[in-house]
Amino acid sequence: MPVIEETAVIARPVMEVFDFLMLAENLPRWDSSMLECVQVGSGPVTVGTRYRGASKILGRRIEWTTEVTEFVPGLRAVSRSVEGPLTFTLSYELSPAPAGTTLRYRLAADSGLDGAFGRAMEPIVQRAQTKVVRANLGTLAGLLEQRAA
Repeated sequence: MPVIEETAVIARPVMEVFDFLMLAENLPRWDSSMLECVQVGSGPVTVGTRYRGASKILGRRIEWTTEVTEFVPGLRAVSRSVEGPLTFTLSYELSPAPAGTTLRYRLAADSGLDGAFGRAMEPIVQRAQTKVVRANLGTLAGLLEQRAA
C-alpha cells in the first residue's frame, strides 16, 4: 500500500487551518484531484462523520465515501474509505509553528493496480501523486494566507 507523507507550513493559526480542512466544500478548492465533496448529514464534524465525494484519478472519476475515525479538534483528523473502489486512509496532523501552523498530511492508499504490471507501476504512480500532493498543499497554504491578507 503506497504511502504519501508531506509537510507544509501555513502562515495562519492552527484552528483556522484545521477548521478550513474540515469543511467539505473547501476540499475541491485546494485538492486538484477532487471533483466534489459533501458532508453526509449535518452537525459538527466528529468521529463517525461521513464525507461523500468524487476524485479524478488517472483520468477516471472515482466516487467514494469516507468516515472520520479519529478527531481531536485543532490537532488531528483521520478518515478512512468505507465505500468505493479504492481503499485509503487520510490523516491531517497540525501543530503550532513559529510561522503559523505545520500540517502533516498522510495518505495511505491501495493503488488499485493488480498483478505484476500493477506492482511495477506503483512506484511511478506514487511519485506522480506525491508531486500532486505537494502542489495541492501549496495551493492550500496560498488560499489560507490570501484570505487573511
